[in-house]
Amino acid sequence: MNLTRFAKARHATKAFDPARKIPAAVIDELKELIRFSPSSVNSQPWHFVVAESDAARARVAKSMQPGYAYNEPKVMRASHVLVLCVRTDMDEAHLNAVLAQEEADGRFANAEAKVGQQNTRAFYVNLHRERADLPAWMEKQAYLALGTLLIGASTLEIDACPMEGFDTKALDEELGLAAKGLTSLVVIGLGYRSGDDFNAKLPKSRLSTAAVFTELA
Repeated sequence: MNLTRFAKARHATKAFDPARKIPAAVIDELKELIRFSPSSVNSQPWHFVVAESDAARARVAKSMQPGYAYNEPKVMRASHVLVLCVRTDMDEAHLNAVLAQEEADGRFANAEAKVGQQNTRAFYVNLHRERADLPAWMEKQAYLALGTLLIGASTLEIDACPMEGFDTKALDEELGLAAKGLTSLVVIGLGYRSGDDFNAKLPKSRLSTAAVFTELA
């Protein structure tokens, strides 16, 4: 597989075809793909809210009004919308849940290995807590999941549009995220582009290889 061609083919879709729906099996594959996204010390500080029905997508679209109205059609015309959420804190309950899942999945050869993983993860969590950048560190991990989703969608011939243009406070309230220890980070429209998608006709533009790579001697 030439993975580069999918990276070059994808773009932020500006207009979706509302008549075309993503098959359930494809959505399930995308969900499994992002569930297996990488994260530092396997911290997995993310959660995804899936909106498929018109009513569900309308709930997400509320957060686009009034200041981000240009994004509302992307939500309402998409087949599915994912709200990428991140934890507001890396609390003990989450850390214990991750550790228990690792144990259930057979990650530890013995008790010492389990303790070692627990201590390593706690070290980095505490390090970022001491540096007062724990939220930013968790967001970095969540964006790894976003990148995984975008390139994965392209390989499945699904168009996508990640959006940060929404009222986080309004969406968190609408979805009851604060009570779950979460906050919304990015809204992603998924579907199939329409003929009105002007961005599909534009050439890709990236800085040159020489500008973004340094070869050490």
